[in-house]
Amino acid sequence: MAVIFRWLMRVASLLIVLAVLALIGGYWLASRSLPDYNDTVRVPNLRAEVEIVRDNANVPHIFAQNDLDVFYGLGFAHAQDRLWQMITMRRTVQGRLSEVFGSRTVRLDRLLRRFDLATLAVQSVSALDPKTRASLDAYAAGVNARLDQINSEALGRGAPEMLLFDTPVAPWRAADSVALVKLLALQLSGHLDAEVLRARTSLALPDLDRLADILPDAPGSGIAALPEYAALVPGLSQFAENIPMDTSPLSPFKRFDLAGASNAWAAARDRSASGGTLLANDPHLGFTAPAIWYLARLELQSGGVIGGTIPGIPVVLTGRSAALGWGLTSSYADDQDVYIEELNPDNTEEYRTPDGFKEFVKRASIITVKDADPITLTLRWTDNGPVLPGSHYNLAAITPPGHVATVNWTALSPNDTSVAAAMAMMEAKSVQDGIAASEGYIAPSQNVTFVDRETIAMKTIGALPARDPGHQSQGRMPTPGWIAQNRWQGILPFSSNPEFIAPQGGILGNTNNKTVERPFPNHVSYKWGDTQRIQRWRNLMQRRQVHTRDSFIEAQLDTVSFTARSLLPLIGAELWFTGETAPEGTAERQRQRALVLLAGWSGEMNEHMPEPLIYAAWLRALQSRLIQDELGPLALEFDHVEPLFIERVFRNVEGAGIWCDVLQSGPVEACPEMARLALDDALIWINETWGGQLESLRWGDAHQATHDHQTLGNVPLLRYFVNIRQSTSGGDNTLQRGRTAGSGPDPFFNVHGAGFRGVYDFADPDSSVFVTSTGQSGHFLSPHYDDLAQLWRRGEYIPMSLDQGLARAASVGITKLLPAAP
Repeated sequence: MAVIFRWLMRVASLLIVLAVLALIGGYWLASRSLPDYNDTVRVPNLRAEVEIVRDNANVPHIFAQNDLDVFYGLGFAHAQDRLWQMITMRRTVQGRLSEVFGSRTVRLDRLLRRFDLATLAVQSVSALDPKTRASLDAYAAGVNARLDQINSEALGRGAPEMLLFDTPVAPWRAADSVALVKLLALQLSGHLDAEVLRARTSLALPDLDRLADILPDAPGSGIAALPEYAALVPGLSQFAENIPMDTSPLSPFKRFDLAGASNAWAAARDRSASGGTLLANDPHLGFTAPAIWYLARLELQSGGVIGGTIPGIPVVLTGRSAALGWGLTSSYADDQDVYIEELNPDNTEEYRTPDGFKEFVKRASIITVKDADPITLTLRWTDNGPVLPGSHYNLAAITPPGHVATVNWTALSPNDTSVAAAMAMMEAKSVQDGIAASEGYIAPSQNVTFVDRETIAMKTIGALPARDPGHQSQGRMPTPGWIAQNRWQGILPFSSNPEFIAPQGGILGNTNNKTVERPFPNHVSYKWGDTQRIQRWRNLMQRRQVHTRDSFIEAQLDTVSFTARSLLPLIGAELWFTGETAPEGTAERQRQRALVLLAGWSGEMNEHMPEPLIYAAWLRALQSRLIQDELGPLALEFDHVEPLFIERVFRNVEGAGIWCDVLQSGPVEACPEMARLALDDALIWINETWGGQLESLRWGDAHQATHDHQTLGNVPLLRYFVNIRQSTSGGDNTLQRGRTAGSGPDPFFNVHGAGFRGVYDFADPDSSVFVTSTGQSGHFLSPHYDDLAQLWRRGEYIPMSLDQGLARAASVGITKLLPAAP
């Protein structure tokens, strides 16, 4: 027995030693790819010396003797810190993920190939002016110089992920940067989803008058009545099988509610305490680790620019120079239309057009799949755009037999000059220069808030389609593609895009809210991104005669929910403080306790408080009860609360109170009864999930920000090193927006918000501040992987200065790039 015990101890000791050695070896291999920021590297295709000075937050300040070398340096810095992110995004837009990840990404690759964005990007390069093309080539050369260094010096393959996913890395090209702009447009687009959902809801509702309740228009002047979808495209069932979306973290396809959002506002000199113009901006995208944003400063010949870049794209997309600041918000311009194309019954390789049947433009495309056979696709295009599969956003549910669905979209342009316009904006010196520079911008459409030292302005940039006034659905639902009046008539002139310059009140802002009320077809959009945050923003701006950098920061971090303040008195009107005190331990007693808490609540979505969780769970349960009987399985698609719907129902606007009645029951239910039942549903869910002691609940436990690694975030054990989870305040409709997941086991997880925040004061531009939600490095062993995350969570910032001395004084390293010896 003693001998067996000794041998077991020896085997156990050996296994422990081997495990420790494996961990040490793995750490050593992974750490090899950590960049040395104090390095001198000789590189090809460089004209003169480049210095990359990294300040104490690891923000690179890039200095060179000419602009092309500056872009070269940015490419090198991006590849040092975010190589895996860059090549994964490139593979995504190319539809080549399955070469690395195997069968699990085939569905994504099939869909991306049908959009063919990578091919369109290659074609668009020829449409760029020589200066932009040269800048993209220089940037690509910088990326490739880092790849050469990794290979020649055996630097751990450039990123720890490369050790797990063994795949060659192709050199970077100018077209790859153009393609990533198109990928960004895809991530921010939501009108295709909105059109399909409106069509499906139109088919499902027994009373079409109720469509305006569940899919309400933003407040403002009404529009003419539209036909029901069944009249546009007959032959469809009321309910069709729901095909779930691909939920892969790598998917760029988002539901409308998660497609994109942002805040930006500006103050003129006479509304600023410092006497200089002010600008705040926080663009919202899905959270990831690392964040999509990368901070950088470029010292161009026209002057320094500093702000947020996206690795792979050599542009400061949101930021400032010494003379001009610019911030982005999603415009929600309706730049997509879905078409139903009729196939020729005698030849399914043809589709109907206004002039008769016409052959599809076809091309074969081969998807290489790791550890599986390759897949050959036939890509088909019509005059209206590419043919999409029925599984995409449930297009099959609104496509009758003998037809296919296509989409027209401004980002499908083969002459996309968006990156050239964005580069030109960096050199602009005034608001008018910035607006003029943005004319060539195509997609994604954005509202750009400009601020120079004298003026503030906002301009909608991006191509807006010209539609026929007789368009059958006004772009709100899919229409027959063979009817000429439904087809696009070109692009509207840039001068017709909404523009606001030097407003009389001295304050400008956008929270993705409705910006203009115009008759179709000059309407910009019928589907906007916000009706709630704008109310709180207006209140905060009007409280002060003058604003400061700090008051703009306070507004950016504000967590008071206008929605909670307006809806709770409405839905609880007949429940507050009613009835006798119920016995302890009963559902009624728990309901009374919840109502007491909510009655004394200010509407602040503070992470440490219980009331936000009770409120959010109540509204979620209430909307579910209101729509389940009318919409059946389609109700699952409405996974975020629509405040305007709840308000219409409880105010009985145009008879909307009928939603409170359960169709399948004999009695007629009233809205107060539904509110009570929904509150009980919410409290049961809270008890099962978080426990029954309401006073001890914390909103932040349910509302964790999920900065998850897109490829390693679900790997056991490793996920604890690569994912960044944080308790956060805010909610769906607060200025500090933390958009919730809406579904799944954790419906209130914070999955979408401000990955970048910046506030600029042009009375003292170097007092400007910015921050991102994680850190500069994409390497999880780097101290800069998550060093900005806690600052971001606490609402703190880092300096955004163009002072070269300040950057050098506390630098974490200076990388020198020297031209290779001849």
